[in-house]
Amino acid sequence: MTSDRFDDALSYASRLHRSQRRKGANIPYISHLLSVCALVIEYGGDEDQAIAGLLHDAVEDQGGMDAARDIEARYGPRVARIVLECSDNDGHTKPKWRDRKEAYLSGITDKSDDAVLVTACDKLHNATTILHDLQSIGPDVFNRFTGRRDGTLWYYRALADTLAARQPGPLAARLSAMVTQIERAAC
Repeated sequence: MTSDRFDDALSYASRLHRSQRRKGANIPYISHLLSVCALVIEYGGDEDQAIAGLLHDAVEDQGGMDAARDIEARYGPRVARIVLECSDNDGHTKPKWRDRKEAYLSGITDKSDDAVLVTACDKLHNATTILHDLQSIGPDVFNRFTGRRDGTLWYYRALADTLAARQPGPLAARLSAMVTQIERAAC
């Protein structure tokens, strides 16, 4: 069950990301946030986890630590903690791509179960859209990503393997299967 708090978070996420589009596409970014939230709910997440699914990119993309403080004030410390655990940077200082991704991967073992759920749903939706775009437009899809083809393939395989080791189950298996499909389609 969701409450007015969830409704507020939905509106807040929409306002925060209103001008943002998906990487390399003219798709409003809210589509990603809604998809992640839906996956969180489908995989048993509670309202706090669903709200964190809506807001998981707010710190990185829409305000840094000011956004984190605002999220905590609006939705509480648990939601803010999940969002921070899902962020690979503070919105202001962004380390080099490979360093950032390696640090994110190594941090998965220490994430809370809450953040692992949101992270896995986020990465599953991203992988799903990568596969769809790969099938639709071909290998040029990798030009959208800093890691290009090889870096993106490395990162998603490492994510799938790390998340499966951290929290095995149907969600991790689905992510792994999706990454396998991307690897096959990218050959």
